[in-house]
Amino acid sequence: MKKWELKALAISVLTAGLIAAGPARADNITGGAVTGGSAFTAGGTFDHLTVPFGTVTSPANTVGNDNFEDSPNLFAFAEVQNRTLTSNLATDVGQNPIPAGTTINSDFVTFEPDGSGFDLIGHVDFSSKVLGIITLDASLIASEFLGASGITYMYVPDVGLEPGDVVSIDGSNPNQIDWNTSASVPGDSVRVITAAAVTTPVPEPSSLLLIATGLLGLGGTLKRKFFA
Repeated sequence: MKKWELKALAISVLTAGLIAAGPARADNITGGAVTGGSAFTAGGTFDHLTVPFGTVTSPANTVGNDNFEDSPNLFAFAEVQNRTLTSNLATDVGQNPIPAGTTINSDFVTFEPDGSGFDLIGHVDFSSKVLGIITLDASLIASEFLGASGITYMYVPDVGLEPGDVVSIDGSNPNQIDWNTSASVPGDSVRVITAAAVTTPVPEPSSLLLIATGLLGLGGTLKRKFFA
C-alpha cells in the first residue's frame, strides 16, 4: 500500500470514529405524538426533553405538580439508563414484578395541563421493548430511585393515574405506550420501564487517534523498506 493511501485510510478511520462518537441523546425515547382529545385541539404536541430541562417548568427542573405552565403537551424524558435491578421492581401495567438481575431503562412521561383540564390521546415510542409501566402514586414514590439526577419529583396526591385513565403497552408494537387520560391539576404521570438496548461500543477519540498515528507510522516504515 502506498504512503498516500495509508494516510487517506488513517484520516478516514479517525474522521468516521469522531463522527460516531459525537454528541447524541443518551436515552431510548425515539418519538411520540398527541393524536386526539381536547389537548390536541388546543395544539398539544409531544415534547422529548433533555435533562436538565431548566425553565421549561416552574420551578425549574420539577415535575409532578402542574409544573409545565399549563401546557397541553405530552412530555417525556430519560431517567436512569442501563441499570441492573438489585431487587424485584413492582409495576402496575405489564410484567410484574420485573425480576432482580434485569437490566432496564427508566423514562418519565407526564401530562400536566391547567386547572380547567384536558383529555389527551397519544403515544410514546422507544427503541426497546416496554417491560412495564408504573402508574400509581405509591408505585411512583417507591421507584423514585430510578429518577433522573437533578430533577425534583413533586409526588403530590393524584400525581399518578386515576380511575378511567389508561396508559398501556401497545398491542401491536411492544416498543410503544398508548396514552388516553384526562387531567387537570396536578396532572398525570407514569414511569416507563424498558429493556436495556444492546449497543456496540464506540472507540474513544483518543483510541482512534492512536490507530491513525499507527497507520501513518506504518506508511513511513513501508516507504523506507521499499525506497531505501
